[in-house]
Amino acid sequence: MEEAIKKADVLIEALPYIKEFHKKITVIKYGGSILGEERVRKGVLEDIVFLSYMGLRPVLVHGGGPNISDRMRKSGKKTDFVEGMRVTDRETLKIVEEELEVLNKEIVKEIEKLGGKAKGFTNNNSILKVEKKKSKVDLGLVGKMAEIDTELILKEISHHTIPVISPMGKDAKGITYNINADEVASFVAYTLTAIKFVLLTNVKGIMRDMDDPNSFLASIRKDEVKKLIKDKVIQEGMIPKIEACFRAIDGGVKKAHIIDAKIPHALLLEIFTDKGIGTEIAKDL
Repeated sequence: MEEAIKKADVLIEALPYIKEFHKKITVIKYGGSILGEERVRKGVLEDIVFLSYMGLRPVLVHGGGPNISDRMRKSGKKTDFVEGMRVTDRETLKIVEEELEVLNKEIVKEIEKLGGKAKGFTNNNSILKVEKKKSKVDLGLVGKMAEIDTELILKEISHHTIPVISPMGKDAKGITYNINADEVASFVAYTLTAIKFVLLTNVKGIMRDMDDPNSFLASIRKDEVKKLIKDKVIQEGMIPKIEACFRAIDGGVKKAHIIDAKIPHALLLEIFTDKGIGTEIAKDL
């Protein structure tokens, strides 16, 4: 009986959040090594299907870096990165496109297997318009976000369908570009006026001291995060994710979240509980 009451308490705790976020868009970015872990992936997709059934409007943007790098190694092709971005020639672009296409179809299939509705957006039916990204070094076919076909996404959302977006797009001349998935996700979030932007990672969130687990920060303002970066408390690998959160917040998204996808049902715990499970970033708390 006590166990049943505890479960009911959890549901009651979730009720205000379900009401607040009903019919609101939440953009979720999922990629990296955790995308390849079957147990983790199933748990994440279960949470996303649950959000959809609860009346929220989840939009999923996926990466695929490890899959692409593995394919590159097998093909004997060298991978070069500049400031975290993969230098992309035509041969590399073909590999990127093929791997992302496979991943997108797999994610859509798994969502449908879990009882959800999903629509994949890949380079074949791209909704992302891009421009060539400028850098100190020529990155090749790497693009930066310019525009997104919001009408198509909103149409799918209105039909209770979960859009699953691959980070590839075309420019005005129809040339295909590879795009950083974090950049795509933050752009989608503020363009769709999402209420939340969630980055699923393999770390708990932001720490004041990486060697002290008790220094974990559940909530933090944007200006405080900037100070942690300046003081070199936040490490280099986390900075691109933080910058994606900043872009989303600056674009009008109310809150950004960095959470550890390896924690079972981390997405639900972050959205539907008072304490959450990861780090919440906002302009003002």
